[in-house]
Amino acid sequence: MENLEKKTFFTIFIIITLFAIFFATFFNIQTYHREYIGISNNFMRMKNVMTEKHESFDKEKRPIDDELRNRKVMDYDVYTFILNDKNEILDQISHNDKTISDDVVQKANDILLKQNKSHTKIGCLYWNQYAYHYEEGNSLTIVNMTNTRNMLLMNLLISFLLVCVGEVIIYLISKKITEWITKPVVMSFEREKEFVANASHELKTPLAVMMANIDCLDVNKKNEKWIHNLKSESDRMGNLITRLLDLSKTEYLKDENFHMNDISMIIEKRVLTFESLAYEKNIMIETNIQEKVNILCHKESIDELISILIDNAICHGFENSKIYVNLSSDKSDIKLEVKNQGEPILPDECEKIFERFYRKDESHNRKSGRYGLGLAIAKNIVNAHHGNIRAYSKDEITTFEVKLKINEH
Repeated sequence: MENLEKKTFFTIFIIITLFAIFFATFFNIQTYHREYIGISNNFMRMKNVMTEKHESFDKEKRPIDDELRNRKVMDYDVYTFILNDKNEILDQISHNDKTISDDVVQKANDILLKQNKSHTKIGCLYWNQYAYHYEEGNSLTIVNMTNTRNMLLMNLLISFLLVCVGEVIIYLISKKITEWITKPVVMSFEREKEFVANASHELKTPLAVMMANIDCLDVNKKNEKWIHNLKSESDRMGNLITRLLDLSKTEYLKDENFHMNDISMIIEKRVLTFESLAYEKNIMIETNIQEKVNILCHKESIDELISILIDNAICHGFENSKIYVNLSSDKSDIKLEVKNQGEPILPDECEKIFERFYRKDESHNRKSGRYGLGLAIAKNIVNAHHGNIRAYSKDEITTFEVKLKINEH
């Protein structure tokens, strides 16, 4: 359920975020394109004007008529330099209310030194300060793009800040939508958990009565087989109900029930209780347990977690092999590892094995009285302690790794 909520939330969050980024990007591209076209159009208009007047200008003096000198450009700082046939500046015109600065004149001279043919250069509006159009022996038009550049950069900054602020709003919206979408699933899941818990409690009493009555039956040669089957199946059902109740308890663990406990001591005691079971399969248990590792936890649940992992390692370990139980810690987390030499877990099963009633080998688990609930219980315990559990196989070694935060609660 937690994974479903996370996946739903991140899916919604990413989709809305992408839309926000798309609109911010689209706005900036449109603004950039509009400014670029505006500069290009100014160059084209000035080119057309200068082409029309080229023939009427004196080859040496190039007198400028009032129409050209009074031509104003409102949106950009545009300057025109009139050239003679030797590309020398005869006159200069400012098409706005600003006087031509020395920087602009210096820029014009630099351009004339480099250019020997008609050329238009605008470049990147975010970086370049000047754009120009050059007609050899005619004119040089320069646009100072400082204001345009500052405006475009400001738009980028504002868009970035809006997206950042919007992320907070998107986060809240995504959370609300996630709650709305997953609410029916959460309710169904909660009802399922309640049903399992209630059904297990309700079945426990009649089953106990049935088992007591079976024990009271007279056993003879005729009914011995049937009574044995009844007892066997009743025991299996009793074990199943017990595991379902255990599963139900782990789903309702609360932080207020946690206390500081020495997890090193819990593990050492639990390992000792499993040594006889391991001995029956000629399995050795080796431990590397850091001493006095204290953690805020539910002692009985942690004890159950360790029991499940060691029992699972023994059950699925090869005979005449070893099991390794390791515990280490640093300032923020503890890491518990239970390793065994046995049949490896396939990559696509590493998550499935923690699902309820998942059993890789149905016949083997039925014979051994297993129901596929142990690892589901283990995962519930780890989740209740705000930790992570995972399983993987490498080099014929299967590892169950548990990580818990120290003083997380």
